Amino acid sequence: QVQLVESGGGLVQAGGSLRLSCVASGSIFSINVMGWYRQAPGKQRELVAEITSWGATKYADSARGRATISRDSAKNTVHLQMNSLKPDDTAVYYCHVRQVGTDYWGQGTQVTVSS
Repeated sequence: QVQLVESGGGLVQAGGSLRLSCVASGSIFSINVMGWYRQAPGKQRELVAEITSWGATKYADSARGRATISRDSAKNTVHLQMNSLKPDDTAVYYCHVRQVGTDYWGQGTQVTVSS
């Protein structure tokens, strides 16, 4: 099993920035992908950004240009820097890890952007 602990959520004004962090622990031997998803009330969970073990990144259209994902493989940590936040970014943000075909999820951290 892999455990994920997220931090960095909170309340921020529109136009502000946040940095989310996620640390993976447990039975880690070959994490392929680390990333962030979000789920707003009444909506499906959606990808925000992800990064592979070889450094390839993928961003949602809504996040591209405002978000930067980074990874410290030695520390099994992934960060998401989000700038120019909008009220539409309000959601619970979930850390996601894929290891050898198995998906793991964090408990989620609330991000609220006030207008």
